[in-house]
Amino acid sequence: MPPLGETKLFNARAEVPQRAHGRIKGERCGPPFPIYRDAAGELLAAHASADRASNATVAHILSVAAGYAYADIETMATMMSRLGFADHATVCVSETVDAMYINTTAYLTQSRCGRVVILSYRGTPPASLVTWLGNADVGSDSMPIGGEAVPVHSGFYLNFRATRLAIIEELSTALRGRSLVDSNKKLDYPMQALYVTGHSLGGALAVLFALSQSATPELRPIADRLRAVYTFGQPMTVGEPLPKAAGSVSPKIFRYVLARDIVPLLPPAGWGAFAHIGHEYRYENGAWHSQKNAVTQALNVREIPRVMVTALAPAKRRSTAQYTAAVHPPHHYISALRPAGLVTEFGDYSADEGVVAR
Repeated sequence: MPPLGETKLFNARAEVPQRAHGRIKGERCGPPFPIYRDAAGELLAAHASADRASNATVAHILSVAAGYAYADIETMATMMSRLGFADHATVCVSETVDAMYINTTAYLTQSRCGRVVILSYRGTPPASLVTWLGNADVGSDSMPIGGEAVPVHSGFYLNFRATRLAIIEELSTALRGRSLVDSNKKLDYPMQALYVTGHSLGGALAVLFALSQSATPELRPIADRLRAVYTFGQPMTVGEPLPKAAGSVSPKIFRYVLARDIVPLLPPAGWGAFAHIGHEYRYENGAWHSQKNAVTQALNVREIPRVMVTALAPAKRRSTAQYTAAVHPPHHYISALRPAGLVTEFGDYSADEGVVAR
C-alpha cells in the first residue's frame, strides 16, 4: 500500500482510468512564515456580507492555491501551511483517462478549525491548453443549469464531471464538521465558508462548479456556504445566452486577467459564442483595475499558433506583442497579486520591504 498522501496522477503509456485520492495533514512552519498569521480568519471575515468588492488578501491567498494546484500533494500542503493554514488538511481528487481527454485534479484544503475550505482546480500549461482545446470537441455539449440547457465547451464540462461527485463527497464531510484527513475525527466547527479557485483551465472548472451548485436543490447547503470564486487567466466557460442561474452566481465570481494574457480570449469566436461572467480585474500599468466590460473573443483560430510562438520569441518581440502566452503562467499572477511587504511563498522578499506577517 502506498504511503499516505502518495498519488499517481498521470500515466502516459496507459489509456485506462487513473483515479487518485491522497490525504495529508499540513504542518506548522517556522520563520519567516506564516505569510498571514491567521489565513483562515482572513477568509472567514471576507465576503461575509452583500458587499461584492474583491479582497486583495483573498486574491493573493487563492492565487497561491491555484498556482500550486499544479504541484504534488506534499508541495501543495507545504504552501498552504506557509500561507498560514497551520495543521490543515489537504485532499487530492484526480481522474485521468487519456483517450477521453480527461486529465483533471483538484485539491481541497480544510482549515484546522473546520470553518474554511478552499477548492483549488488544477489548470493546464499554456501550450498544452491550446492543443487540448483544438483536439477536444468544442461547443458540442450542454450543461443543465436551473432547468436550462447551456452550451459549454465539452472538454471543460467532461473534466468537471469527472471529479464532481468525489468533490461533493469531501465537501459533505466538511459540512458535518469532520476532518478530511480522518472522517472519524470531529472538528470544532462544520464548514462555514467555501472558496473555489483555479488558474487557466482550472478557473473554467471553478466557474462550472459554482454554476452547478447554485442550480441543484440537494446541493443547497454547499451553495449557501460559497463565499466567492477567484480565477486567474481563465478562458471563457459557457456559451451565450447565459442562464438565469448565472445571475445569482456571477456576483461571487472574481476574474483576474493580466492585460496581455491570450488565454482569457479563448475559445476563439469561430468555435462558438462564449462569454465571461463575474467581475473582471485587469492588471495594467502596475495595478489592478476593475473593468466594466469583460474581454471578448477577439481572436481568429488561425492566429492562435502565432500568438503561442511569441512565448519563445526574443524578449523585445515578447514585450511588444499585443497578446502572448508568455505572461499566462501562474507565477506571474501570484507576483502581481502579492501585497507589498509580504514574504513570498519561497521565504524571500525585497530588500527594501522587509518581512511582514499579516
